Amino acid sequence: MRAIMVLTGLLLSGCAGQQSTVLGAMFGGDSCAKPDANQQMSLDMADQLIAEGRPHAGLAHLEQLPDGLDQVRLRKAKVLRLLGRSQAEPLYRSLLGGCLAAEGEHGLGQLASARGDEVQALSHLQRAVRLAPTNEKVRNDLGVVQMNLGHAEQARFEFLTAIELKDDNPLPAINLVALALVQDNWAQAEDLVKRLHLAPAQFAQAQARAQQLKAGGRGPLAAATQATAVVN
Repeated sequence: MRAIMVLTGLLLSGCAGQQSTVLGAMFGGDSCAKPDANQQMSLDMADQLIAEGRPHAGLAHLEQLPDGLDQVRLRKAKVLRLLGRSQAEPLYRSLLGGCLAAEGEHGLGQLASARGDEVQALSHLQRAVRLAPTNEKVRNDLGVVQMNLGHAEQARFEFLTAIELKDDNPLPAINLVALALVQDNWAQAEDLVKRLHLAPAQFAQAQARAQQLKAGGRGPLAAATQATAVVN
């Protein structure tokens, strides 16, 4: 309800590729194989460890599981991306064409943005949105890339969509405020802070992102700045 009020009130106008192809052919499919009880227990334990800020321990638990499970490869890719390891990309690519293709495109978009290739990131994230249009994390990250590219209206649309899809996720709200600050629209930024009930620390995050963008830098994907957001 809060998100609907916001929208109504605002009226805002190479080798890795070859390897991944092989993996995709081996593990691709229309539906994900269901892990057995023991495998699910290991997946849950890995998720808990990563959420606690212990990604190396989480990865160790994932390494006990077969790579034939898409859920295992996705979690491994997310942890390896968090750790800055190059093995993340072929794992994400191995998901393309399978039951977690949207997550694969999302991860590839995050990787591309992290290395400064916003055009490639945009392509991956647009495909991810087509595959999973109700995933608020994908919509948020697409909005960040649009904002980095200077596409203000497209970015605003994605942030508002993400907020309406899940209004308890603060990341798109922070990014929406940052976008208003980039445009020097302080009145709109203040209104958003009130409507979205952002804390002072969250407004400070928005200010930092806006300053980075205005200085000619790039704002990091919001979902990539927190371990809990990365593994969800």
